[in-house]
Amino acid sequence: MPRTSRKRSTLANRAIVASAALLLGGGGLVAVNVYASAGEGDSNRSAPRSQNAGRSVSTIDCPDVATQDQLVNVPDAARSEVDRNLALIDSQITEAYQRFADEKAQIERDPRFAENAILNPLKDKRAATLERIALSIGRVAERPQGLEGLAPCTLRGGDSPGEGGQGQNGGQNGGQGDGQNGGQDPGQDGGQGDGQNGGQGDGQDGGGQNGGGQAGNGPEASDFVDITTVQPNVKKARTARGGSKGTFTTDCGVNEAGKFNSDNVIVAPGVSNGAHHMHDYVGNQANDAFATDDSLAAGETSCRNQGDKSTYYWPVLRLQNGQAEADANADGGGKEGNVGEIQTPSQVTLTFAGNPKSKVTAMPRFLRIITGDAKAFTNGDANANASWSCTGFEDRQLKDKYPICPEGSQVVRSFAFQSCWDGQNADSANHRTHVAFADQNGRCQNGFKAIPQLRQRVVYDVPPGPGFAVDSFPEQLHKPITDHGDFINVFDDNLMKKVVNCINGGRKCR
Repeated sequence: MPRTSRKRSTLANRAIVASAALLLGGGGLVAVNVYASAGEGDSNRSAPRSQNAGRSVSTIDCPDVATQDQLVNVPDAARSEVDRNLALIDSQITEAYQRFADEKAQIERDPRFAENAILNPLKDKRAATLERIALSIGRVAERPQGLEGLAPCTLRGGDSPGEGGQGQNGGQNGGQGDGQNGGQDPGQDGGQGDGQNGGQGDGQDGGGQNGGGQAGNGPEASDFVDITTVQPNVKKARTARGGSKGTFTTDCGVNEAGKFNSDNVIVAPGVSNGAHHMHDYVGNQANDAFATDDSLAAGETSCRNQGDKSTYYWPVLRLQNGQAEADANADGGGKEGNVGEIQTPSQVTLTFAGNPKSKVTAMPRFLRIITGDAKAFTNGDANANASWSCTGFEDRQLKDKYPICPEGSQVVRSFAFQSCWDGQNADSANHRTHVAFADQNGRCQNGFKAIPQLRQRVVYDVPPGPGFAVDSFPEQLHKPITDHGDFINVFDDNLMKKVVNCINGGRKCR
């Protein structure tokens, strides 16, 4: 995709430059070039947060249907219809959010307008779709109960819990969770920190008075933190005598070919624009919404080792400098508030690592894994798992903040994937229960088997300071906590055997 300037999208054209500020005394950048909806005045954005608390709203908050217990075990015969309807629910929220963004000034003057014009119509659409999901499952198995209770959505206020997060220390120390979900060997390969300096912000600064940001849906200054103010927070698990400490690294480039789409063949197979945001792809070049195991196996690959036809993908990172990208008027791009120039990574490292307590077994071919949660801002951080840092500071990992890197340092995104497998299934209805993270001691629980752990490290050479963000669903406000990665294993059998032998033998292989 060309990196030339183009006319901004319709949604972006509704935006105006709101603020850019430097904290002169401390030399730290505390505000970012952001864009706000035309109905939001600068006076509102600069006013103290407490003055706006009574009328400020930031986003639409809906229960995530796909994560509900009733949909953990969707029968295979109903899966395709359920997946299509789940994707439709995402489209319904997207459409409602665009109406919300257009009418935000009126909503803040009259909350009843939002109820009548946005939330009630959205509830009706969701209720009808939830009924179709229940019917499709009920034809082949017991009908799920209680789905109708997931139809109502709410408007999240600017001071809502979760918008700034739930941490104790938050703020400058950003930080991570307790490390249990961060992989078996955190640190530079993308695990989570120990949480001592972590948290999700103090609940005061998150979110923004008006939900502002680029194209009116984020991010904003409070989503960034100076990495030099963050305390080291990474712990590494020690490898026991019976563990496996080798690695296998596959080189699949940095998406030099510019393969992008807003599909997600894992979550929304057969649905165009199922992600509502653009993905970067390395590895398999046949990946789109309609890819099958057979088409992936027959596809071309960007990986140097042609035995690796796996697909690795994640939301693109955009430089929010007011310049439009080629997708400015496209689904997944400017139509859904994802505006700015897509950045090609300067480096992508894909490493498969071992387990500190046991040997690993081969991954099944076509195993699908998602790490992180694209809806973590509204869902909560239970499945959030991506980390943010800067080169030279990777002992300091952030989960709910973007890093401001010093001159000469580059932005780093890290993903540690689940490394325990149920031994039977290549996927599951919610795309999560067939795999799991090792416990805090590095052991797989509940009869799960240790498999090679994928660790992705993606580096970007972007200008120092804020002014960048990952693509997201519109209502997720481009929050860093929504970052996520997807992987489908398409190693051939011989190469997978090499991966396992290298890891179990304690060797470093390529």
